[in-house]
Amino acid sequence: MVNDEERHYTVCLLERKCSCGRFQVDELPCPHAWAVLKSKFLMPEDYCSDYYKPKSVVMTYEVPAYLLLDRNEWNIPAHISEEVVLPPKWKRPPGRPKKKHDKPFRELLQKKNQHSCSICGQGGHNKRTCRNALRRT
Repeated sequence: MVNDEERHYTVCLLERKCSCGRFQVDELPCPHAWAVLKSKFLMPEDYCSDYYKPKSVVMTYEVPAYLLLDRNEWNIPAHISEEVVLPPKWKRPPGRPKKKHDKPFRELLQKKNQHSCSICGQGGHNKRTCRNALRRT
């Protein structure tokens, strides 16, 4: 059992599972599994998938990669060469894409800070729109 702020995670090293789900998906120890491994003085490398080990990387590059032939020598089946690919149905809007930020649950529960007027001290407006301020004529 690993406690992370307000949440609790269960780690099973024998099955290589964690209740957060990252250990199973990535086949690498998640931070919770990493904490358990370090507390038991175990090597995290032993709990990584063979996919990430140098032996697998070497095996990947043992197979030769052949250059593509000249475009005129390509053998494209007729049903593929006749297929028409249309442009996307929607256009990307101009400008920089908005950064999406998933707020943590505790941030959603927090009260939003309401600004208050520097003249009268009441909330809901600022000094520019304050009705209690003295007006100059």
